[in-house]
Amino acid sequence: MVREPIRVPSLTADDALKLHHEALVIDAQQPPATSGFLFNDTMRLALADMYAAGYTSPEAHQQLLRIAANEIQTSSAAADEYMSTWDESGITIGAGTYAAGNRAEIAFEETVTQMAQARSIIDASDGRLSLIRNASDIEKVYQDVKQGLIMDLQDTLTFVTDLDRIDMFHSLGLRQVQLTYNLRNLVGDGCTESNPCGVSYFGRTVIERLNTLKMIVDVSHCSEPVGWDAMTYSEAPVIVSHSNAKALTYHDRAKTDELAAAIANQGGFFGVAVVPGFLTDESFVATLEQFVDHVVHLVNVMGIDHVGVGNDKCGTGPQTGTLIEFPEGMLEDRFGTFDWSGFRPEHRVHGEYRMEDYETVRDWPNFTVKLAARGFNEEEIRKLLGLNYLRVFREIVG
Repeated sequence: MVREPIRVPSLTADDALKLHHEALVIDAQQPPATSGFLFNDTMRLALADMYAAGYTSPEAHQQLLRIAANEIQTSSAAADEYMSTWDESGITIGAGTYAAGNRAEIAFEETVTQMAQARSIIDASDGRLSLIRNASDIEKVYQDVKQGLIMDLQDTLTFVTDLDRIDMFHSLGLRQVQLTYNLRNLVGDGCTESNPCGVSYFGRTVIERLNTLKMIVDVSHCSEPVGWDAMTYSEAPVIVSHSNAKALTYHDRAKTDELAAAIANQGGFFGVAVVPGFLTDESFVATLEQFVDHVVHLVNVMGIDHVGVGNDKCGTGPQTGTLIEFPEGMLEDRFGTFDWSGFRPEHRVHGEYRMEDYETVRDWPNFTVKLAARGFNEEEIRKLLGLNYLRVFREIVG
């Protein structure tokens, strides 16, 4: 265990809040940035009808995404409500996730649909939300006091065996790619796979293509062997956009100190996640103090220049969630007992797990207050909030 240095707070809570709303804030993983930041009356009525009709929550969610995109495009009130979530959170740049669906037969279509919906929301934002393609875009958004979206792919399943799809998605704006989700794909093994192995031969070619296109290689959900292999085969730094320190809380999704240190030595980045079951294994309730414990630990392991926040939490439940409030008792899926997400009961992402002092993404400023209370100074907080991610984004993407 790395010893924590003694830190004396230099900022009050008010100072920290002011700093938060002045600083460049980059959430390295905010999956529902264009799929869960709105839940208005129109969506509530539609959800009630779908519940009555027997829709599962995934089926309802797909319909609600379309409704939300349409609402933002056709209603100024809905667009304002959507952007108010960004404003209250203080997030300048968010990495929205466009998941492959965990099922190969629908991965490509779902990903393209989600990214198209995201682009429609950007187009309807009247310039308030921009697609981030390079570091200059981040700097301009920050200078203009607006918001920006980084497109992130969670799982390379959507590529199947077609490397040219990587080029296509790059042209659509994709800049950050998670090599696997939790289970095995053609690139390598995820973190919850049985007897996990490293990167496949095909996976090497995927990494090469990502490097050629200047796209970020992300090993957040990957097995430990894939993480090490990715650093071996990638010519650019590798990042962990959202995970936690395994030394503090054991979890298959967490990373060892050895891997974290190697990522830092390569010039990479590690975003700390705020999913409650990743922060605690002793209670159903996690706190932001435990989140800061992980930040402090990783800063001690990696150095202050390589750590940030990959929140990975939007709603109130035990997982990432959205602001959409699904009715209690709504079925989750119809595919039997096998969970294609790869999470099992020991992974603590189901049931009663929750955060004590973080309800929704609108509470993001609480992170900054907690960092200040633990003694991080203004320069360090600015690095943790966004400058560290900007550095690695500029180095990899340009």
